[in-house]
Amino acid sequence: MAVSSAFHVPFGVGFVLLLGLVLSSAVAANEVSRPAPNGESDACRNDFRLVKMKLWVNGVEKRSLAGLSADFGSILPSQASEGHRFSAAFTKPLNSCSASSSKLTGSIALATRGDCAFTTKAEVAQAGGAVGLLVINDEDDVVQMGCGNETGLNISIPVVTTSKSGGEELKNFMNEGLKVELLLYSPDRPILDYSVIFLWLMAVGSVVSASLWPEITGLGRSTEERNNVLESEFCSLSDDGEKEIFHISAKSAIVFVIVASSFLLLLYFFMSPWFVWLLIVLFCIGGIEGMHSCIVSLVLSKYKCCAQRKVNLPLIGEISVLSFVVLLACLIFTVVWAANRKASYSWVGQDILGICLMITVLQLAQLPNIKVSTVLLCCAFAYDIFWVFLSPLIFHDSVMIAIAQGDKSGGESIPMLLRIPRIADPYYGYDMIGFGDIIFPGLLVSFAYRFDKANRKSILSGYFIWLAIGYGVGLLFTYLGLYLMNGHGQPALLYLVPCTLGTCIILGLIRGEMKQLWSYGHNSRQVSATPHGELDAPLSLDSDHTQV
Repeated sequence: MAVSSAFHVPFGVGFVLLLGLVLSSAVAANEVSRPAPNGESDACRNDFRLVKMKLWVNGVEKRSLAGLSADFGSILPSQASEGHRFSAAFTKPLNSCSASSSKLTGSIALATRGDCAFTTKAEVAQAGGAVGLLVINDEDDVVQMGCGNETGLNISIPVVTTSKSGGEELKNFMNEGLKVELLLYSPDRPILDYSVIFLWLMAVGSVVSASLWPEITGLGRSTEERNNVLESEFCSLSDDGEKEIFHISAKSAIVFVIVASSFLLLLYFFMSPWFVWLLIVLFCIGGIEGMHSCIVSLVLSKYKCCAQRKVNLPLIGEISVLSFVVLLACLIFTVVWAANRKASYSWVGQDILGICLMITVLQLAQLPNIKVSTVLLCCAFAYDIFWVFLSPLIFHDSVMIAIAQGDKSGGESIPMLLRIPRIADPYYGYDMIGFGDIIFPGLLVSFAYRFDKANRKSILSGYFIWLAIGYGVGLLFTYLGLYLMNGHGQPALLYLVPCTLGTCIILGLIRGEMKQLWSYGHNSRQVSATPHGELDAPLSLDSDHTQV
């Protein structure tokens, strides 16, 4: 018996699909600047720009800190060579809400957030002779400092905010009596980075691997073939690696979009660190299940008898030793990732867990035909466009991009995406793609492979290879759109759906197979791939198999 998991299907599959759709446009959050809010005065029209702060302690250069400029004050240079190095000094009082008793002349003033407006802090620092103001946030992220409807401002010094941890680092140095110097500048971030090549390979590789997984693990063989192999090795067929398949219906596709929209609004209005923590816990549970499923399947594909030795455990019951050992390894891996999720190397563990989770979901959830595929992908297509491009007309903000940027997450990041460090990024950011941009087109590509296999189509006469190519081309169009729109967030499904679903429909019409694709699984004379790739009776939506 396979190990039981808290990540049960259909709940687990449905929840991952839901989160994938909610975060399907996380390709975006890489902008170096954001425009100031509408309605502010002319003196407050600067863009909110990312800022780098070079740091010296007693003349020795330390690691740079990051910050965000205000929408008022002077503009920082884009090159470090154009900036100037100044000593740092705390204001007294620390909130900089009244005239400072400490000497600020020729220094960058450091002040804490709170008790008065940002503009008041800037005016006090400027009146004291400071050449700049650095506001230390009371949370471990940066805050957008605006001036609202204030008029008549005459602030000529740069105003920047940094995180609580950055401020504490500066404070510790200064409390030890060390001389702290800062150089503020705002370098431009490349819109596209070489890292998108590796992200593209990960996304396309995940879709192709999930589609070919039954062949990779040997589950694509018929039951008779597998039994012959097992008998030759004195083994019996084990339940380890066996999974029940759940078919998505047209009705559930529409329900997904409605529920995802509600969940998206919930995240938008009530996003907080504890909410992100909940998502991290759920991601860890799903990642453990996904990695466990992938590893066990791969091991059993090479060593068929490994699942024969069983052990009885309290609460769990009978479980194979292989499954239990792999489960422990996956649990340790996930705990280590969670404990080090803010480290510079944590993206590796996150991507491994995410890819394993998506491969597993694409084995458990299947599209039965192009009719359901069209409903699901068209709904996701409209969902993506609305929440990225049209939601600002209602909420005065792009809801999808705001969530992807995690403005209220308290320094935590939502893990339901693949990410890779940007090679040429001065801010050490990441290129990202949401799970939904892989899972939803992946469902269609996986269907195309099963259809080709069941109908014994060759590579070129089938649909799988063309849809896989279409998915890769769609991602390239996504990054082209990102470049042409100067890094503004893009709804990836805007490009992926036409390049995958559109390709399938066009090929079906040209080959005269559209009717078969559209109603596939409803005609009892057709054959279909079973959960393990066998040629058997079709898995129709009206059969006894559970639907998602």
